[in-house]
Amino acid sequence: MAEHLIGGLTLARVLHVHGIPATVYEAEPTPTARAQGGMLDIRDHNGQPALQAADLIEEFRGLVLEGRQAARALAPDGTVLLDEPDDGTGGRPEVMRGELRRMLLDSLPAGAVRWGHKVSGARALGDGRHEVTFADGTSVVTSLLVGADGAWSRVRPLLSDATPEYVGMSFIETYLFDADTRHAATAKAVGVGAMYALAPGKAIQAHRETGGTLHAYVALRKPQDWFAGIDFTDSPAATARIAQEFDGWATELTVLITDCDIAPVLRPLNTLPAAHRWDRVPGVTLLGDAAHLMPPSGEGANLAMYDGAELGKAIAAHPDDIEAALAEYEQALFPRSAAEAADAAHLHELMFGDNAPHGLLEFFAGGEQA
Repeated sequence: MAEHLIGGLTLARVLHVHGIPATVYEAEPTPTARAQGGMLDIRDHNGQPALQAADLIEEFRGLVLEGRQAARALAPDGTVLLDEPDDGTGGRPEVMRGELRRMLLDSLPAGAVRWGHKVSGARALGDGRHEVTFADGTSVVTSLLVGADGAWSRVRPLLSDATPEYVGMSFIETYLFDADTRHAATAKAVGVGAMYALAPGKAIQAHRETGGTLHAYVALRKPQDWFAGIDFTDSPAATARIAQEFDGWATELTVLITDCDIAPVLRPLNTLPAAHRWDRVPGVTLLGDAAHLMPPSGEGANLAMYDGAELGKAIAAHPDDIEAALAEYEQALFPRSAAEAADAAHLHELMFGDNAPHGLLEFFAGGEQA
C-alpha cells in the first residue's frame, strides 16, 4: 500500500511489472479533482532510471517538452546575466506533472488506485501488520505499509518523531496565461525555459509551460507571522503587498506578481532534519517527502520516483522476506537522502543567500543546472 504521490505510483508500477499486486490509497476524490500544474525535470541519474525500472521510458520520452532546459538569469533591473540555450544535450528533460502522473496511472491495472481515501491515522497491530484508518471512517489492514504521503505524512509517526520545520522562506505561486500575447515583455524576459531573478532573501523565478503559460514562484525570506498578516483570500491586496517587496524591480518581472491570473498560492518551505532516519520497524517504511522532506531543488519528484523504484526492486528481489527487502532499501535510502538534503540546502543558499545571484551564476558556470 502507498498513499498516492508520484513516488507511490512508481512503486506500484514497478511491483506490477514484477507481478506483485499493490493498492494505492489516494485522498483526492477522482483523478481529475485537482489541476496537476507545474513542470518536472526528470533527471538522468534518478528519475529516468526509475522510469526504466517501471518499463515506461519510451512513453516518458513522448511527453518531453523540447527546449525547456534553457535557463536565464536576470538582474532585478532586467539585465540579462545568463542566457543558456537548450542544446539538446542536457540530462533533465521537462514534462508536465499532470501528464507524467496520467502515464503512471494508465500503467496500473484497473482498481489499483482507490480514490477518496484520505488517511487519518495508522497504528501497529503487531507481527508487521498495520491498520490504516481513513477520514470516512473505513479502515484497512495490511502486512506492508508504505507512507508515500508527503510532508505531513500520517504514516511517519509509526517510525519517527521528526516533524517538518519552517526553513524561514516561503514561495508564492502565480501564473500568467497567454503571456506571449498579453505580456510580451515578460514572456521575452522568461524565455523558452527557466528564468531566475535573484537577490539576497528574495527572488522571482518562472518557467515557460505549454500554450504560452508562465508559471512563477516568488520567494521571500520572511517569518510565517509576516505571511499570516496577508489576506490571501483578497488576491489584489495580497499581490500588491508581495509586490511591495520588489519595489524598483523591472516591470516585466513584477508583472508575474501583480498581473497573475490565479489567486496567489502561499507555499511555506519546510524541511525534515537532513540526516533523518529511523530504526527498522516491521512491515512499514517511507518514501519521498515523507522520508526526506527538503528545500526545493528540482529533485523532489525525482527522488520520490527513485525511492519507489528501488523499494519495488528490493521487494521483487526478496518476495518471501519483506523485512530483508525493507532493510536493504533503507540502508541505501538514508545516506542517499542525507547527501541530497545537503545539496538542496547548498543550492538554497546559492540562490537566496547573501551572495545572490552570484552564487547561482558560479553554479551554472561550473556546468551544473539548478
